[in-house]
Amino acid sequence: MKTTIKRATVALALAGAAWPALAAAQSDDLIALGKDQLRTELLSRHDAAVTAMAATVGVNDPRYIWAMQAKVQCGIALGFLKSGTKDPGSIRKCADAYARMQQVPMAPVPMAPPSTVTPEICRQPILGTVFFDWDSVAVPDSSIQTLQFVATNMGPCGWTGLNLTGHADRSGSDAYNEALSLRRAAAVAAALASAGVSPGVVATSGKGESEPRVPTADGIREAQNRRVEITAR
Repeated sequence: MKTTIKRATVALALAGAAWPALAAAQSDDLIALGKDQLRTELLSRHDAAVTAMAATVGVNDPRYIWAMQAKVQCGIALGFLKSGTKDPGSIRKCADAYARMQQVPMAPVPMAPPSTVTPEICRQPILGTVFFDWDSVAVPDSSIQTLQFVATNMGPCGWTGLNLTGHADRSGSDAYNEALSLRRAAAVAAALASAGVSPGVVATSGKGESEPRVPTADGIREAQNRRVEITAR
């Protein structure tokens, strides 16, 4: 029931702008009636709302919300009439909800079919590259889109596993950079696991500073060389 009401309320917010003038005219007509005739009209709207609620409950129909409102507000207006009082506020709300209750909802817009993954995407030699700050193993937020792309297309592309190869620039010793590149690969593996990739299909390795993307002299910091490359198998 709560889900139905929530979804219906969204639809009502989109459709509501067309009704103020009509509802105002109807409420003015009701207020102008004598008490006996007004009671008849309010009771008719109240009973129609009860019937509409039974017909639309549980079917994700925005008319259910307005039927419920019409039942409540028309009931309040009838309560005032029992004491001999015309209550303009509840009468207007009754008329407004009743008018909206009678509006036939628009047909839902058909959703576009899901896009298919092109073979070119699946056959890329390197699926993505994650770059790191100097001397860091923290996976940056800028890599989220790359990791989501890999995780999302594991199934559609038929990839059975992933290879993560870590690299470092030449600003440290060979031994330090080899360990750093391995830690970077492990960090990307953990990020992919968080994105839904099974750790069992991921292999990690580190190349240290031996395969720079941009050749530099020893000791030079180069952002393009601080990376993890993701390939499929």
